Amino acid sequence: MKMKTRKKEMRSTRKSFILLALIFASSTIMMALVYYNFPEIEPDEYQYIKLPKSLDDAKDLGRVLSRYRENNLFAVTAGFFTTYVFLQTFAIPGSIFLSILSGFLFYFPIALFLVCLCSSLGASFCYLLSDLVGVRLVRKYIPDRVDKWASTVEKHKDDILNYIIFLRITPFLPNWFINITSPVLKVSLTPFFIGTFLGVAPPSFVAIQAGTTLYQLTYYGEAVSWTSILVLAFFAILSILPVLLKNKLREKYE
Repeated sequence: MKMKTRKKEMRSTRKSFILLALIFASSTIMMALVYYNFPEIEPDEYQYIKLPKSLDDAKDLGRVLSRYRENNLFAVTAGFFTTYVFLQTFAIPGSIFLSILSGFLFYFPIALFLVCLCSSLGASFCYLLSDLVGVRLVRKYIPDRVDKWASTVEKHKDDILNYIIFLRITPFLPNWFINITSPVLKVSLTPFFIGTFLGVAPPSFVAIQAGTTLYQLTYYGEAVSWTSILVLAFFAILSILPVLLKNKLREKYE
C-alpha cells in the first residue's frame, strides 16, 4: 500500500515538473514573439536588447528604447510589461533595473502603476507555480514545520494584508521567498495580490524617481538616499501600525 502511494506521489511530482517546464517554455516563446514583433532596429543596437543585469545595461537599453518609444509606444510598453512579469514569475534577477528604466521611459504615474501591476501579477504567477510544485515538495520533506508555520499564519489571517505590505516594503525577506512560501503557508491569493501591489509602491517610487535621472547615476547606491530610506521606514511603520494597535487593545480588554 505504501509503495503504491509513493509511486502515485512520484508520478504526481513528475507531472508537476513537466507542467512547470511547459509553462516556462510557453512563456519564453511568448517573450520571443513580443521581441520578434518589435520595430526594426539598427544592427549595432541588437547587442543592447537584452535583460539588464547592471545599471550600464539599463542605460544602453534605455537609449535604444527611447528612440522608438514615440512612434512605437505600444510595442515598447508590451515588451517592458511581458519582460517584467516574466522575471517576477520565474524569480529571475533584474527587475530592479527595469523599475529604474521605467522612470526614464514613461511618465511617473504610468511608470509607478506599470511596475506595481507587473510586480503583483508576476508575484501571483510565481505563487501559483509554487502552489503547483512547491507545496507538494515542502510538505513531503518538512510536513511538521509547514503545519506549524501555517497555523501561525492562520492565527493572523485577519491582518495578513498588513503583514504582506510590510514585508514588501522592508528588506527583511526577499520577494522571491515571499512568493514561493505564501501558498505553502496557505496565504490566500487575493490579499497576496493586493498586498504586493500596495507594498511594492514605496520602494518602486524610489527606483522610478532614480530612473528620471538615469544617465546621471553611476551605481545603484546613488538611487537610495537617507530621505528615501526614511520614507520607506515611514510607510513600513504605517502598514504594520494598525496590527500593533489592535493587539494592544486586545491585550488591554482581555
